Amino acid sequence: MMKRLVVAAALLAPAAHGGEAGDPGENCDGSTPEMVDCLAAKTARWDKRMTIAYQQAMKDASPQQHDQLRAEQRLWIQYRDANCLYYSMGEGTIARVDAGECMRSMTEARARELEKLGQQ
Repeated sequence: MMKRLVVAAALLAPAAHGGEAGDPGENCDGSTPEMVDCLAAKTARWDKRMTIAYQQAMKDASPQQHDQLRAEQRLWIQYRDANCLYYSMGEGTIARVDAGECMRSMTEARARELEKLGQQ
């Protein structure tokens, strides 16, 4: 149980402080529903940024890379969703927060990765 609390605290720390680059400085604290809604809103912003970066990467890719990038993105979305589903199946209400933070952090990481493709 103590290990779970430490992991949960580590996952929540970035979300609780907000202010990530490209993300408004809102805090994701409060009740569980408020935290989940806040993380969902942050995820939506990162998802939009990821979509823009993906579209740019597709424009910048060679014709030979298009199918691979499309397949890669689709598989990545499946992996993210399956990975975060695991967290949502945990015990207690913290599982909803863990899953929300999983979606936010993975989407942010993918958005940043795709943005770097456009800078190469």
